[in-house]
Amino acid sequence: MSIKNIRLEVMQLLEKNVSSYVDQFLIPVEKIWQPSDFLPNSESDTFFEEVKELREIAKDLPYDFWVAMVGDTITEEALPTYESWLIDVEGVDNLERNGWSKWVRQWTGEENRHGDLLNKYLYLSGRVNMREIEMTTQHLINDGFDIGTGKDPYKNFVYTSFQELATYISHNRVSQLAKNYGDKKLSKMCKMIAGDEMRHHHAYSEFVNQIFKVDPSEMMLAFQYMMKQKIVMPAHFLRESGQKISSAFEHFSDSAQRIGVYTASDYVDIMQKLIEKWQIDKISGLTDEAEKARDYLMKLPARMSRISERMVIPEESFIFKWVEPARL
Repeated sequence: MSIKNIRLEVMQLLEKNVSSYVDQFLIPVEKIWQPSDFLPNSESDTFFEEVKELREIAKDLPYDFWVAMVGDTITEEALPTYESWLIDVEGVDNLERNGWSKWVRQWTGEENRHGDLLNKYLYLSGRVNMREIEMTTQHLINDGFDIGTGKDPYKNFVYTSFQELATYISHNRVSQLAKNYGDKKLSKMCKMIAGDEMRHHHAYSEFVNQIFKVDPSEMMLAFQYMMKQKIVMPAHFLRESGQKISSAFEHFSDSAQRIGVYTASDYVDIMQKLIEKWQIDKISGLTDEAEKARDYLMKLPARMSRISERMVIPEESFIFKWVEPARL
């Protein structure tokens, strides 16, 4: 049997429990928070006073903070790309509306609220150039992405396990920074988003855990493959208006590292957390090739940590079209 057919067989086996994963890791529409719960109420007579207060508090937030916020927002708003990618993964059948496609649609529904909330906050803050942000978002959706997983569910679930934890860290740090600068409402918004990301991380990492139980060697090789090629961020094709693909991502990453929102050390920590979560050192019944992959994975965090310590982040902020210092 081909590797592709085995993958499909495993996905069909796991699909029997997808409904329980939906119940465990996702929240019904009527019970989960919505963006309007945290924003000024446009139906209220006090709407303009609430907006004025939001804008006053936003004045104290520094340049790199706004860059990180904008980058996070654009990343969340490129959701059509992520849904179309996941719906095409082997074993996900949207035509027959199987359990996996139900998961992808409902996961998308939860994630969609994040961009809605952050976009409206940025718009009301008056501190950013919304037209430039909107153009960058459209470019990112137009350009798509290539995360190196193809249609392989094993590789895709490694990617989403890693990425959901990375977005949790980013939103949680932005929440902490906003609180430190006195913006308690923004802090709560980002904390709620971070909570969603952590739930989604638990879900995708559980999918991987279940695959390790039935196809340990191939799952180990998929994990090694993704760590070898490195996890690229969803917005790695980020660009501003008039610029080439990927031209803005490095500068955005520098801002995020400078302010401590997401760093090279965080990347290594996530890798280590996944190794521990999936108990890579205890998995048995591996082929010789998979044993070598395990050895590689166990040594990788220490090696990556040494590399991250040598990284030098530019002290000067790159000036984005999204965030004009004169506005701050």
